[in-house]
Amino acid sequence: MTEPDKLHPAPRVLVVAAAIVFIVWGISQAQSVLVPCLVAVFLAMLGTPPVLWLERKRVPAIVAVLIVVTGMVTVLLIAGGLVATSLNGFLDALPSYQQRIQEQILALKALLARKGMRITDKMLLEYVSPAAMLKLAVGMLGGLGSALSNIVLILLTVTFILLEAASFPVKLRAVLGDPRQLFPQFTKFFDDMKRYMVIKTLISLTAGILIGIWLYILGVDSPVLWGFLAFLLHYVPNVGSIIAAIPAVILALVQFGIGRAGLTAAGYLAVDFILGNVVEPRLMGRKLGLSTLVVFLSLIFWGSLLGLVGVVLCVPFTMTLKFACENHESTRWVAVLLGPENLTENMPPPSEIVLPGNETAVGT
Repeated sequence: MTEPDKLHPAPRVLVVAAAIVFIVWGISQAQSVLVPCLVAVFLAMLGTPPVLWLERKRVPAIVAVLIVVTGMVTVLLIAGGLVATSLNGFLDALPSYQQRIQEQILALKALLARKGMRITDKMLLEYVSPAAMLKLAVGMLGGLGSALSNIVLILLTVTFILLEAASFPVKLRAVLGDPRQLFPQFTKFFDDMKRYMVIKTLISLTAGILIGIWLYILGVDSPVLWGFLAFLLHYVPNVGSIIAAIPAVILALVQFGIGRAGLTAAGYLAVDFILGNVVEPRLMGRKLGLSTLVVFLSLIFWGSLLGLVGVVLCVPFTMTLKFACENHESTRWVAVLLGPENLTENMPPPSEIVLPGNETAVGT
């Protein structure tokens, strides 16, 4: 039975590839259902620590959940109102921004023509269009708005998840005895993931507030909108803050010129350097265990599948995939490829890394 597998691993690889394609297709088709569920799970992970803290203070479970959910509703209403107001103001002013951009591009064309460089209007207005980047940023926020359109269903789901959060370990102990002994890697991964999401949310919130204040001081329009975008994209390491800075820098360039745009970019760089290289390493304790290339590719992959929610949660999704691959011999090589460039830490022994089609090599 195993001899054909040794001789012909290609059919098995094709079956696995076809299964992956089918799963990806299914995720894209079920996006309208998956996105609210993922938002609910994300909010529940943020709400679990305060619920457990209130229960340790002898607050009844139902009351603790109601307090946390009420706090979430209050924060979402206040933040949603501020962002919606800022977004409407930006949309109203967008035609005037586009007109200024067109005028500046035509002025650039005249300057280049005096230098002996001939560029057509089509190239400047269609292929070198800063207005397209501003529209893209608005489109990303619009995708989040559609994801939160089922906010009542999301909050109900969060409530039920939080109600089950306290009793789920009890159920596991009743079934398994001591789940920490049976699944030490899983419990450690879950605790690390929850800690990562809470700390990352606090750091991202700090980044959004600082960016919003800096843009307000500089006089850039819609500072709340760009601060909120910085908050969302700061979840993505390495490249998120750069993507968040582009529309704000373009808007500062359109409004005030290159000097104020440079100050805007400097503010983003300062916030990203301080939080990403000083504060975050101290709080996180260690790195994500993902390479920079994998983070960037996961941003593209999950963002194309799930929109802005996929962009925000691309790192937790990829970390979950890496964890699943680490705990099976036949897929451990995938976890190695997803890992960081420095593999001296937490790398399995070479004898435990099994390439596809060579599973029988382990233990022989």
